[in-house]
Amino acid sequence: AAGGLAAALSTAAGLLMAISSAVSHDLVKGVFNPNISEKNELLAGKISMAVAIVISGYLGLNPPGFAAGTVALAFGIAASSLFPAIMMGIFSKKMNKEGAIAGMLAGLFITLFYVFAHKGIFFVKGTDFLPMIGGANSFFGITPEAFGAVGALFNFIVAFVVDKLTKEPPEHIQHMVENVRIPRGSKAVDGAH
Repeated sequence: AAGGLAAALSTAAGLLMAISSAVSHDLVKGVFNPNISEKNELLAGKISMAVAIVISGYLGLNPPGFAAGTVALAFGIAASSLFPAIMMGIFSKKMNKEGAIAGMLAGLFITLFYVFAHKGIFFVKGTDFLPMIGGANSFFGITPEAFGAVGALFNFIVAFVVDKLTKEPPEHIQHMVENVRIPRGSKAVDGAH
C-alpha cells in the first residue's frame, strides 16, 4: 500500500510541476508577458499549481465516472487541443502561432462544451444541458469520451483557416521547423536521408 501511495504522489508531483512550468514559462512568459520578472513568473507557477490542486481535488472527490472513462475524457480533451498543433507544427513550416493557438482553443472549447453538455458543467450532476444540443444522440451519437476526435478535426480546420488569414512565421522559425523534421546537426549521418 505504501508503494502504491508513493507512486501516486510522485506522479502527481511531476504532473503538477509540468502544469505550473507550462503555465508560468510557456504561456505567461512565452505568450502574454515576455518581460515578466523571475519573481512574478514563479508566482504565476505557484498560482497555477494551486488552481490545478483545487481542480484535481474536486475531481477526485466528484469523479466524472469510472477510471477508464475519466482517462478517455482526459485523452480526448488533450487530443482535441494539443495533437493538431503538434502535428502541424512539425509537418508545416508555414503554421504560425496565431493559427496554432486559435485551433487549440477552438478544439478545447468545442470538446469541453460537448463533454459538459453530457456530463454536467465541471461534472456537477444536474447541470448538463443535453436538450440544448439535441439530446443524447446528438452529433451522430458520439459519446463524450470519443468526442476528442471531432474536437481535433475542428482544431485542424480552425488552425488552417487562421493560418491562411494571418502572416506566416519568420524565416528563422521556418528553418527551425525544417531542422525538427530533418535534423541536420553539424554533420549528417551518411545514408540517413
